[in-house]
Amino acid sequence: MGGGLGGEDSGMRLLTVNVVEELLPGPKESGFTAIDKRPQPGRVPVGELGLLGDRVCDTANHGGPDQAVYAYAQEDADWWSAEIERDIPTGLFGENLRTEGIDITDALLGETWRIGPEVEVMVRAPRIPCITFQHRMRIPRWVKRFHQAGRPGAYLKVLKTGTIAADDSIEVLHRPEHEVTIGHMFGDQDPGKMQVMLDSGVDLMDELREIAQRVAARG
Repeated sequence: MGGGLGGEDSGMRLLTVNVVEELLPGPKESGFTAIDKRPQPGRVPVGELGLLGDRVCDTANHGGPDQAVYAYAQEDADWWSAEIERDIPTGLFGENLRTEGIDITDALLGETWRIGPEVEVMVRAPRIPCITFQHRMRIPRWVKRFHQAGRPGAYLKVLKTGTIAADDSIEVLHRPEHEVTIGHMFGDQDPGKMQVMLDSGVDLMDELREIAQRVAARG
């Protein structure tokens, strides 16, 4: 993959790289949650299953190669800050990466980025809010509000390992030939767009492929 679509001069970058600070009591059967992420100094190694020092407690529903890293945009955090009238410090939503200058909601499924000089990732899926997130925020009907807002952030698959750090640039390497963005997949799912995505041959998670097939069949 060559000829990046956006790099250092685009203003797209990491603001922080976050891993779990401590395990907290959670509402699920796993007993604890690793949603409490905090910024790390220096360069953080990134492997196929995520960042060194990070944890996943609910392994039945989270983690694995397709959900190795969770990214959330500062622009969306700022929107939420105004909406609920409180600060949204980096890591509050459980994100590993707080970004600036890249519209994560508009990222296409299967889009690839380079972060810093080494790491390459693929946009895999929107974050689906759960009861752990509700427990974390302690806001009535938070899961519904988060879904209605349509600013879910994205799970990323690690294609090339390496290290990343705050202020690393983000470069979009490739955007596939379809129109299904993180926002579309999370919200209004258009049958025609889903069919085009399926026909494009883009690499999809099995779960999302099944959803796309069901939606496309309604068209």
